Amino acid sequence: MEAMIIRQFGAPDIFEKASVARPQIYPGQVLIKVAATSVNPVDCKIRQGKLAAIAPDFPAILHGDVAGAIEEVGDNVAGFNIGDEVYACAGGVKGMGGALAEYILADARLVAHKPAGLSFREAAALPLVSITAWTALIDKARIQAGQQVLIHGATGGVGHVGIQLAKARGATVYATCASDTKAAIAKDLGADYVINYRQMDVTTYVEKYTGGKGFDVVFDTVGGDNIQKSFATAALNGAVVSVSTRSIQDLSLMHAKGLSLHVVFMLIPLLYDVGREHHGMILREITQLADRSQLRPLIDDSVFKITDVGAAHQKLESGKALGKIVLEAW
Repeated sequence: MEAMIIRQFGAPDIFEKASVARPQIYPGQVLIKVAATSVNPVDCKIRQGKLAAIAPDFPAILHGDVAGAIEEVGDNVAGFNIGDEVYACAGGVKGMGGALAEYILADARLVAHKPAGLSFREAAALPLVSITAWTALIDKARIQAGQQVLIHGATGGVGHVGIQLAKARGATVYATCASDTKAAIAKDLGADYVINYRQMDVTTYVEKYTGGKGFDVVFDTVGGDNIQKSFATAALNGAVVSVSTRSIQDLSLMHAKGLSLHVVFMLIPLLYDVGREHHGMILREITQLADRSQLRPLIDDSVFKITDVGAAHQKLESGKALGKIVLEAW
């Protein structure tokens, strides 16, 4: 089969087209003919060598997100048939081939039938970010109807799904962003209140929207110094959930407020084969939400084929993408 591979870590132009062996299917697996994949920041970091410890062996096929149709079904697999339209975050890390190829071999526990109302392109944008947002808000923070939930990074990959999940759970949703354009998108996605953090500082918006009390749950999709802002915006005994905690932080404010801090590293089930069936369950829930028109992906308007993966990575790293960048099949 044809694939876009890397033979070493490097810049976006490191990808090359190559002919590689089609994966051999084993019990518990399905072979998916790739229709589309999407770019996540972790894909870029693996390509750069910043996450070399979790990278596939060279020559490596990257990208975890995939949407496509099942080509083969292995033994001991129930619920899937040849031709089923599915989606998953199923590889692109150590020990698992990725979706930048004609086919990807996937552990069936990671796979779900894609939403009927979404195209392959739309479905490919959802797996990693949806699983991450679900794990953060529902598994970790256990958000409840009526809670005040603040989401940093309203129109980012994880943030835009977080808005919709929190809204579906009955929370009052507040979202931060950096421009009027992004504010309008966040409102359209369901945010009740949108905060332009360049125009309003933390103290001001905490006072305005919570009377100084703080938010019940704060979802940090940004990381770095934004973790301190998350501590500052959280209510006493509140919860902060972050997807980016590779930094040294002062926990004094967290202690003073009695906060709980939850960290999400979505790739753990793929890397360690622990809880993979939960990822499949989450995607089945996401399918139901999408089919009820309660969740949809935000997709950048750029058009890329899998062979254009270098340009797609370059655009994501430029910071100019608005929504997920999706690559369609050959």
